[in-house]
Amino acid sequence: MKQACEGHGVELLGINTPPGDTAKGDFGLGVLPGRQADFEKSFLQAADYARQSGASSVHVMAGVVEPAAKPEATEIFARNLAFAAGAAPDLTLLLEPINQRDKPGYFYSTIAEAAALIERVGAPNIRIMFDVYHVGVSEGDILKRLERHLPMIGHVQIAAVPSRAEPDEGEIAYGAVFAALDGLSYAGWVGCEYRPRAGTDEGLRWLKTLQVSL
Repeated sequence: MKQACEGHGVELLGINTPPGDTAKGDFGLGVLPGRQADFEKSFLQAADYARQSGASSVHVMAGVVEPAAKPEATEIFARNLAFAAGAAPDLTLLLEPINQRDKPGYFYSTIAEAAALIERVGAPNIRIMFDVYHVGVSEGDILKRLERHLPMIGHVQIAAVPSRAEPDEGEIAYGAVFAALDGLSYAGWVGCEYRPRAGTDEGLRWLKTLQVSL
């Protein structure tokens, strides 16, 4: 992967921690009771892969829990995040709330929950992955949430709401989002995590539609 990136002049930004056994419903191990050893092993694997491939960040996947188990899951996730932050101080660990429509039962779906975890663990290398699509589906009020949580944001992702296609359709005025990021002096990357309506190259016409320069 590192050689491929170098050969094409691109940078690998980040990877996910292993989701676990997806056939059994796993979608991350960070919050699951009795799986701490599995989490630690999978995180160390992800961190090692990130370093060798050239990635600078790891999205720590939380997992799916029943609502009644959320208090215990919060305690477990905080401990696991503290372990991960200490084990990989050279990497940025990203927390991404995922909306309940796309992944019912996922541990968290709001930016405030991610921010509370970051404050609780207190590790400088844990940041928010601000996925505008998920925020739009779960909460709305995107510009104010960007402004409020900017100091904790380590990465931004975009897609149209509700389709998750290119960002030139749907409910979100991405021109305003990009202007807000510029106005807030956001210096990080904006990842295009959308499902193209046709193909990747065809879909990149949105850059001209929204007058975005790379």
